[in-house]
Formats: sequence, structure tokens, C-alpha cells
Amino acid sequence: MIDFFSNDFINHPGIILILGGIAMMFMPGNMRRIVTIALPVIAMLGFLSYPDELILTVNAFGYTLDPIRIDGLSWIFTLIFIIAAFITALYSLHSSNKTEQSTIAIYAGSAMGAVLAGDLLTLFIFWEISALSSTVIIWAGNRNQSKQAGMRYLLIHITSGLLLLLGSILHYQEHQSILFNAMNIDSLAGLLIFLAFGIKCAFPLLHNWLQDAYPQASPVGTVALSAFTTKLAVYCLARAYAGTESLVWIGALMTVFPIFFAVIENDLRKVLSYSLNNQLGFMVVGIGIGTELALNGTAAHAFSHILYKALLFMSMGAVLHRVGTTKASELGGLYKSMPWTTIFCIIGALSISAFPLFSGFISKGIILYAVAEQGHWIIWLVLLFASAGVLDHSGIKVPFFSFFAHDQNHKCKEAPMNMLFAMGLTAAACILIGVFPGLLYQWLPHEMGFHPYTFDHIITQLQLLFFAALAFVVLFRNGWYPAEIKSVNLDFDWFYRKPLNSLVAAFTTSFTTLLTSIQSIKQNTLKIVTSSAYQAHGPKSTIARGTSVGNMVIWVAVLLSACLGFYYF
Repeated sequence: MIDFFSNDFINHPGIILILGGIAMMFMPGNMRRIVTIALPVIAMLGFLSYPDELILTVNAFGYTLDPIRIDGLSWIFTLIFIIAAFITALYSLHSSNKTEQSTIAIYAGSAMGAVLAGDLLTLFIFWEISALSSTVIIWAGNRNQSKQAGMRYLLIHITSGLLLLLGSILHYQEHQSILFNAMNIDSLAGLLIFLAFGIKCAFPLLHNWLQDAYPQASPVGTVALSAFTTKLAVYCLARAYAGTESLVWIGALMTVFPIFFAVIENDLRKVLSYSLNNQLGFMVVGIGIGTELALNGTAAHAFSHILYKALLFMSMGAVLHRVGTTKASELGGLYKSMPWTTIFCIIGALSISAFPLFSGFISKGIILYAVAEQGHWIIWLVLLFASAGVLDHSGIKVPFFSFFAHDQNHKCKEAPMNMLFAMGLTAAACILIGVFPGLLYQWLPHEMGFHPYTFDHIITQLQLLFFAALAFVVLFRNGWYPAEIKSVNLDFDWFYRKPLNSLVAAFTTSFTTLLTSIQSIKQNTLKIVTSSAYQAHGPKSTIARGTSVGNMVIWVAVLLSACLGFYYF
């Protein structure tokens, strides 16, 4: 039996947030705001009470489960998830949306529960809670597009959960164990689980749910969504598939293709969603390399990415909150009205672009060095190209078109104070980690011998960044940079939105026609049978027709004579 009242479960940060989020649904506004800030703090205290390494093993339902497993990898992911939960809670204090605030706590708690899970059953339970709660957050955007995007998101993530469940069942049949450890894609079970993680990690051709759903959430909801779902998938891949060669090529493709979509995209929150794909690619490459240095780079970059991506989404959320749009064609000149938001957005842009002294520089460099160390020079060149592309679409495009270009003369207030505090704390963290990388490196799962501030690394990165910036200036000044216009850009989801939708519509029409034909045949057949029966047995039929008594006496005598004759002979 599981003792849910033991200290290990009482201190579980995921359980604290999930139960607290449920309780928040029944609280008035002011109390709910206090609790939403207090929950991540309590979760952090509970988490820090655990030892550095812990495996809690229980027997339940006839299986051996490890509902809590703490090691170097799960520790750093849980830590950054708690930090992200606190930042999101602070950013949401102005909101009166009870459903959104309480569901965000449940969502964050489910991500922590999945990271701490040491077995596939526990992982599946929290995996599904994460999918359902994140869907509710998208629906809380309270727009027609939010409802539709949330439904598509839910269907995709239910598919991911079903693949995880089926893979777990097959894994148990093969190994008589459901412990969540290293796997491979050579078996059907391993392949199904790999695909489940790949959907949540937004692998190429499986990625459109991210750009479809994230921009449809509220400003607060998008910040929460950017922190947990995809990084949970990164953790699971690092746990189960480290060193899988195919991940190197999948990750490299992930870093490149979003660049072209982000450059032509008008919605800046969708630009950041494509950029999220790009940054995930670096982490996936690190997992595919699989060395201790590469896995350290993946964990460090996930940590840094959650912070600077949240900062960028928070700045765009503040713009959306005050102006009502994040379309680049409708923005510009906001540095006059929102100077602090402008500064924080620029810090996030410098961080994601990996400028020295900012967090992206000290984490992305680890992955690049690990790739070069293993001799993957083609992949290394691809990642360099992708790094330049990041500067173009997230480092320059987002702050430039939001706050400087196309001065639309928007007159609005600065972001609410709680938003500014959340952005300020996150910006400070991006700079602090960038200046003092040892603060992050000491928490990484393996011993760290990498030093980011070498002369070669600094010069190489600055050259890359300045040439990328020069390319943007030349393109923009000559009118060659894609114009910011109101448009709908087609991505791979076109194939299941249009042809697949048409195929489903055609199938539905054909099936409806078939049912109508069957119904018509059935009705006609029933009509014929009824008519024939009426003619044979109705009141005007031969059987029912009247006859004389004399005829009846003759027929009775004939039948009686026949019986007597048959009996005699």
C-alpha cells in the first residue's frame, strides 16, 4: 500500500501544487492571489527537504513503482519548474481568471510529478494531468480561436498519452517491469514511447500544435505553457533515449526549419513559438550526442531557455495586455509608453541570441562544444546557422517591430506592477547566470569541466552575432526583408487541416449517403412485405373470404374420408 501521509509524499512539490490548485478554485480573489504566490514557495521548501538522491519504492496494484526518484537530472528540472511556477504566479497576480490561475498550479505540479516519476505508470498519470490542465489553460483564453485550438491540442496530446500507455504495456510484457529507465527504439515498445515523447517535444511534422495553440492562450497562459510541456518531453528523452543517433539529426532539423517560418510570421507570439522549436532542437541534439558534457548542455540550456523564453513571452503578453495585439504590422514605438517592458524584452532577446554575459551564451556553448568534440562537423555548422537565425527572428525582429519600427503612436500605460516585477526577476536571473555561470553549472547532473568565457568562444560568438545583425540591417534597409503584413502562413498542418479535412468530409458524406440508401432499401422492403402480407391475410384475402355451410360440410367429409382411408391401408 502507498502511504500518502508519509513525509516523502507530503513534501512532494508536484502534489503540493496540484492540491493547492484544486483548493484555489474555491477561494475568493485576494486569498487566491496570496495562495498562488505561496504555493511555489512551499513546493520549493518541500523539495529542498529531500536528499540529493532518493528513490521511493512502493508496491501497489501488484506492481513495483518508484513514484519519487531524485538524481542529478530530475533535480535540476524540478528546480527550474518550481522557479517557473513562481514567476508565472507573480506575473498572473493582476488576473481575475480563477480557472486559469488554479489550473496553472495544477499544470506546473503535474510537470514536476512527471519529472520525479521513476516508473511508467506514475509518469503516465502525470502526463495525462499535464495534457488536460494545459488544454484548460488554452481554453481560458476565452476566444473562439482558443476553444478550437485547445480542442486540436487536446486531441494531439491524447494521442501522445495513448502511445505512452500502449508502449508502457508492451514494455512490461517484454521486461516484466515498468520502471522508467534507459530505452531504445529497436523494440516496438521503445518506438511507441519515443513517438509519445516526440509529439510533446514538437518534433518536425509533429510541431504545429505549438504554434497553433500557444498564441491563442491569454498572456499569462502562454507564459505557463512555454515553460513546462516541451521541457518535460526534453527531460523524458534525456532520461530514456540519451545517445540515440537519430536524435542528432532530428534536433538539427528542428533548429533550422522554424527560422524561415519565423521570419515571415506577423504574429510575434507565434514568432516566439517557432523560436521555441528552434531552441528545443539544440537540446535534442545534446540528447542525441549523449555524452555527459552534452547532457549537461541540454539540462543547462533547458534551464536558461525557460527563463529567457518566459521573459520574451511576458514582454509580448504585456504588450497584448495594454495594446490588444501582438501583430508586428500593428505595433511600433512602444518604447515611449512601455520603457521597462522594452528593456526587459531586449534582455530576453540578448539572452536567446547567446550574447556574452547573458544566460544563452553559457548554455548553448556547451552543446556546440560537445557536438564539435564528437566530430559532428556538419551538425555543428547547422547549429551555427541556426544560432544566427535566432538573432534574426527573436533577437532583433521581436523587440524591433514591437517597440521601435513602424511607430503607430500607441498611447498606453506601462505594464501592471506585478508583470514588471516578474519580468525584472527573470531578467536579473538571465544576467546573473550569464555573468556567473558557476551558479548554474554546480547544479548540472554531471561533473562540469567546460569554461564558457574563453577567448575563442567569445570571439567566435561575437563574429557570428555581428554578421547576423549586419545581414538583418542590409536586408531591412534595402527592402529585402519580408514585409510585416496581415497574412496566414501555411505550415505542415495544412496537410491535415485541408486535404485530411476534405477526406473526412468526403467520407462523412459517402457514409451518410450509404446510410440513407440502406434506410431507403429497408423502408421499401418493409413496405413490400407488409403489402404482400395484407393481400394474403387481410380482410379481402382469399383466406378471409366467407363461404357457405354446405361447402364446408363437403370439405370436412372429404378430409375425414381421406384420414380413414390412410389409417385402413
